[in-house]
Amino acid sequence: MLQKYLKSLEIYKDRRMLSMLGLGFSSGFPFLLVGGTLSLWLKSCGFGFALIGFFAVFKTPYSFKWLWSPLIDHIKLPLLTPLLGRRRGWAFLTQILLLAAFLLISVLHPDPQNWQMTAFAVTLAVFFSASQDIVIDSFRIDSFEEQKQGAASAVFVLGYRIGMIFSGAFALMLSDYLSWNQVYAIMSCGALVGIAAILCSSEPQKDRRYEESLFRESNIPAWQNFWRNAVAAPFKDFCRHYKWPLILLFIMLFRLGDDYKGPMANVFYNDMGFTNTQIGYISKLYGMMATIFGGIIGGILTARKGLARTLIISGILQGVTNLIYIMQAHIGNNIYMLGVTICADSLAGGMATTALVAYLSSLCNVRYTATQYALLSSLMSLPRDILASTSGCAAQYLGWSNFFLLSAILVIPALMLLGYMIKAGIIKK
Repeated sequence: MLQKYLKSLEIYKDRRMLSMLGLGFSSGFPFLLVGGTLSLWLKSCGFGFALIGFFAVFKTPYSFKWLWSPLIDHIKLPLLTPLLGRRRGWAFLTQILLLAAFLLISVLHPDPQNWQMTAFAVTLAVFFSASQDIVIDSFRIDSFEEQKQGAASAVFVLGYRIGMIFSGAFALMLSDYLSWNQVYAIMSCGALVGIAAILCSSEPQKDRRYEESLFRESNIPAWQNFWRNAVAAPFKDFCRHYKWPLILLFIMLFRLGDDYKGPMANVFYNDMGFTNTQIGYISKLYGMMATIFGGIIGGILTARKGLARTLIISGILQGVTNLIYIMQAHIGNNIYMLGVTICADSLAGGMATTALVAYLSSLCNVRYTATQYALLSSLMSLPRDILASTSGCAAQYLGWSNFFLLSAILVIPALMLLGYMIKAGIIKK
């Protein structure tokens, strides 16, 4: 049995996995800079729980990136497309713009009485980050054959989590010695990893074989066909999936419990009396290591046991580990309990993310990869960015214990729907 699992690891020897690691980092590092790390900066500037939670609304470009994904999926960029290819050209452009957006944030001074400029800069950074995700996700899916999608997703998630360590643990540790403005200036350099990764990669073979029927020789879009071929066709193609509305609902619900508590996690740790360095060291370093390990386990389980079983196992673990936060709330400032709480939660989260990303990838048609994956991943993030904006109010009025109980209960609808979908054959066993 052990030999079989060791043989399964050989799939990770593909040299393209190294590119997935770098691109995963590039996709992951912006997340906390507009999320948990930003929450601590806002708290230090005097922002209340409700306003901190409300800032999740400004991450909605993650949830609506499917609106402009057809443009990224089909439009050729002057200069960059001939030089780098369609996918790589768009990736390079979005990474440059992302670098500029975080440099803009680094010169701001958030103020609870005048927070609009901060919100605008965060929205701008999220927009470029979401646009980067569109092209990187399609690049990843187009680069690998079906049997390697699970492993590629696992390595991508590994890089994603390393990127979050950079913008989480490293940023929080720096904040005890440098100003937040200096920290964000340093964090903006994370975009350079993605730039290097995409420049060292090759355009996917699937993408090179794809015929660009939507463009004239001058590269000007044939707009009379664009809506039908670039916008309507991907959605019509997806609707051919058996009971597709249930698929979309499941994607929205599966990570809801973890996503709901996300905006307030760092605020909770700080409220328990932990310093930024302790939060960075335990929650972002050891927690991310546990997430990475969970992602690897998720990749192996997906390859060996299939998506259905992996989704069931990781879904149950998400709910159970959310309950551990209630123990943390009662015990309070205990660094060892914090380690147990976060490592357990991160392990389950890593498994769940890998399984869900692999499932989303399996649903995409290579002709419409960017648009379809953008739609699916947008639905995955919609509860996080919309419903989670109420998490600050919920934590304030319910108290921490009841807040985490609520986040655990939110896992149940997804598990019930998952059971039905497996039984109905929507998700194969």
